Parts: sequence; C-alpha cells; structure tokens
Amino acid sequence: MGTLTSCSFSAVNFRSSSSSIFRERVRVEVFESRKVKRNLCLLFTGIISKEVSREKFFKIRCFSGGNNDDGDYTNNDGDVKENNSSSSKESIVTTASPTGETAPEERSIGNDPPPSVSSRPPNIAPLGSAYSDFQIDSFKLMELLGPEKVDPSDVKLIKDKLFGYSTFWVTKEESFGDLGEGILFLGNIRGKREDVFTKLQTQLAEIMGDKYNLYMVEEPDSEAPDPRGGPRVSFGLLRKEVSEPGPTTLWQYVIALLLFLLTIGSSVELGIASQINRLPPEIVKYFTDPNAIEPPDMELLYPFVESALPLAYGVLGVLLFHEVGHFLAAFPKKVKLSIPFFIPNITLGSFGAITQFKSILPDRSTKVDISLAGPFAGAALSFSMFAVGLLLSSNPDAAGDLVQVPSMLFQGSLLLGLISRATLGYAAMHAATVSIHPLVIAGWCGLTTTAFNMLPVGCLDGGRAVQGAFGKGALVGFGLTTYTLLGLGVIGGPLSLPWGLYVLICQRTPEKSCLNDVTEVGTWRKTAVTVAIFLVVLMLLPIWDELAEELGIGLVNTF
Repeated sequence: MGTLTSCSFSAVNFRSSSSSIFRERVRVEVFESRKVKRNLCLLFTGIISKEVSREKFFKIRCFSGGNNDDGDYTNNDGDVKENNSSSSKESIVTTASPTGETAPEERSIGNDPPPSVSSRPPNIAPLGSAYSDFQIDSFKLMELLGPEKVDPSDVKLIKDKLFGYSTFWVTKEESFGDLGEGILFLGNIRGKREDVFTKLQTQLAEIMGDKYNLYMVEEPDSEAPDPRGGPRVSFGLLRKEVSEPGPTTLWQYVIALLLFLLTIGSSVELGIASQINRLPPEIVKYFTDPNAIEPPDMELLYPFVESALPLAYGVLGVLLFHEVGHFLAAFPKKVKLSIPFFIPNITLGSFGAITQFKSILPDRSTKVDISLAGPFAGAALSFSMFAVGLLLSSNPDAAGDLVQVPSMLFQGSLLLGLISRATLGYAAMHAATVSIHPLVIAGWCGLTTTAFNMLPVGCLDGGRAVQGAFGKGALVGFGLTTYTLLGLGVIGGPLSLPWGLYVLICQRTPEKSCLNDVTEVGTWRKTAVTVAIFLVVLMLLPIWDELAEELGIGLVNTF
C-alpha cells in the first residue's frame, strides 16, 4: 500500500495497481456553444465506498451563460454518462487511494461491473483559459473604471423610509443615468409634485446625509399623463460623486489661459483687418489675391497694431460682458460655473466661450435664466456699440476715424443690414464701399457671435434655454432644424460651415437634467426664449441679391 505524496490534475489517466476500496474520480468537461466559445465545467465526484451499491458521490457542477440544458452526467448507480454530443469533450483522472487506509480483501465484482470509464484520449483545455480570464477581467475593469452604482442596501432603506402612501408609491424600479449607475423609481405620486419633491429631498438628507442626489423627471415611455395634470413623474437616485461635475483641473486652467491669449491675438488681427484701406498694398494683395504665394514682411503691420486696439477691446469687452451675465445670474441661485474657454476666430475675433456648469441646476427656470443672461448682456453691449458707431459714421466731425469696408458686408445680416440702411441712408449704402466707424464692426461682430451662441442646438446658450423652456423633445426638433439650416447655408452665410463643425465637435451634447426637471418655467420665460430665437434667425439670415438691390444695401450690379 503506497502513499500518494502529490497529485496534479492533468490530461492523463492514472489507475492504481490494485482495486482500491477508495477511489477519487475527477472529471473536467469543456463545453463549447455558439454564444460562448469556451466555458469550463468542473465536476468532482467524491469518495467511493467499499461496495459499489453503497457508492456516494459529491459533485459540484459549474455552468455558465445559462447552459443548463446539457443533461445530467451521472446515472442512478453513480456511473458517469458519456456525452456523445459533438460540442463537448471530456477527460477522466483517477487517482490512488489516500494514505493511511488499509486494503481489505478484494471482493469479486463479476456481477457488479465497475463504473464505465471513457477510453478516449484526454483533450481538455487548462483551467482558467485565456478567454475566460479576459472575459472576467473585462467585467472587473468595467466595474473599476465605471461610475459607482447605488448601494442595494441603501435602495431598500430608501424604499422603506422615504417613499410611502403620503408621498410617492413605488411600483417599479429601473436603471437611471447615462450608464445605468442609478435607480429610477416609478410609481404614483400622492400630492402636488413640487411639495412632494421638496419633502423627499429633506427626508433623503436626514436618512442618507450628503450621499445621494434625488431627481424628479418625467416618467419614460409614459402611456398617459398624470390624472392631476401634467406629465407623470418618476424619481431618480444617483450618488453625488457620480452626478455632480468634477472640479476644474490645473490643465484646464492652462488651456483656458492659452485660448484667451489666442483670442486676444485674433481680436487684434480683426482690428488690423478693419483698416484694409490703410494697409500696404502688398499686405492687402497677399490676403485678398488667391494667386499670391510669397508672404510679405509682417513687420509692416506693426504701425497698425495700436490703431487696432480699440476694436479689439470692443470685441473682448463683449465676450467679458457675456460671461459676467452668466455669473451674475448663477450667483443668487448658488450655481457654480467653470472658467470660460474662449474660442478664437479670425473672422469675428472669437466664436464666444464654452462655460460649463460645475453644480447641478435646481430646476428648469434656473437653466433658462442663466442661459439667457449671458447673451442678453453681450447683445446689450454689442448693440450699443453698433448703434453709437452708426451715429458716429454719419457725423462729419468723426470722418478721420472712419474706415472703408465693402458694402456687401451689410448683406450678411437681414436685421443689421436694415438698421444700417435706415441710419446711413440709401446714398451711403448703395455704393461699392461704405465709410463706417470701427465701433460698427465691433458691435456687428459681437451681435453675430451672440446670435451664433443663441442657436437652439446642443449645449449652446440657445440650446440650454430651449431645453429648459420646452424640454428635451423640443430641443431635438430645434437642433435638427438648426443643423439643416447651417448645412444648407441658409443662416450664417460663409460662417455656417465652420460654426456647424464647432458645434458638432464641442457643443453637440445637450445639458444634463435638473434636479427638478418637470416643473414648467412659466409663460414669460417661454416668450423671452421664443423672441430671442426669432431675433437670432433675423440676425443670421443673409440678404439675397434681389432684395439687397431693392433696399439699396450694397452695389450688387456694377456696369
């Protein structure tokens, strides 16, 4: 009787030299299916007693992916059935008896055959195949890198102590959030939704502290409105660290500073370009003649930098006023904003700035107010400069400060072209060039930039305002219309394509939901948003040649 000092589970069949009373049989089966290439199933059979009729088996079966229909692999006598399916492979390892056991007299088992053993050569994959390891590691990596989900124990506690007959009766739970990291409670509200939401927020803070954020949103795929009026509501639960935006990083500050310096440069460039009638001929030829190849001496532009600064200050002033409007509207609501990321542009001086919300908005009214405050502030300053510049352009005393610009410039905007025509008159506008004050250019660029930022699409100020006033569904319709008009060049003129690309790259994603994303904003806010969008269309709609000829805006036909 020997001693088994070691045993390794490999693809080899071992048999003891004698018919031992105790035997261990380990069977490893590898199943292959169409959906899963290789899944491991480990079947252990325990100690076999002295008599075959008294054999007892202890087996552990592991199946994956719902492959539970492969049948049993042991018969009533404990024998292992051989799976004849072509999709399975098996190997049997039989080891010697454990040490310390005395071998009694061997019984004759002529009438009781031993369990059948497969004679096929073993062909198994090692445990923990590369595919399984990769699959498991992928799930673990997704759990580590993905947002932290709501604790199930917290969900049970919240259902028991937060919701109830007097507030909101939960009937169903679904995933909530961009990646399903939250819980959405569906059910029936028992009272005025604003009062119920306020009560639930207070109770949630008492139960969970500062751990979760509670959202009141419209019930997805609701078949009917709420019997009390308005849409049916649901309540979403997200962890604070998942739902709230992160702080501004050092690299973001560096990028914002670099973009601001580039915007200063593009604004100065706009001021130099506005003096086109004073620039050296070689400079003008290089920037206007497409056949010009050799660049001129740029040192020739240095004398014009000082005279370009007033226009640059005007463009930068409009941008700063725009951002100050956002911050002044956000401060009373205790909403944090990120630093502005200015986008330089050589045609207008700047495309505006990207300003992110650094805290969750409490309701849709706050979203509308903050979104409209910036464009209204920038438009007020821009229109003031535009109007003052037109008045100075008509004043003979300011003739020394005027610059000559092509009259076709005023065909870029129906609204601004009509205002200019009414102020300067037919004779001044119906010419090849028009003498205007630089403030007209600064105001024009500021109004155009403000109008582009008020387009109802994505995460622009106009998109946020429309989303807050009319909901996400309305934003989708407005957004598709805006993209179509920009793509066809109906609005924006030659700037439609670069602006459309800028929105698609940087600002196409709608703003996240407010905590209270259900309560309406009121009639006057909806009216303000509607009027603003209407003025934006008039401002960005170019004047076609026939209408420009009739209005006397520009000299369209020259003979």
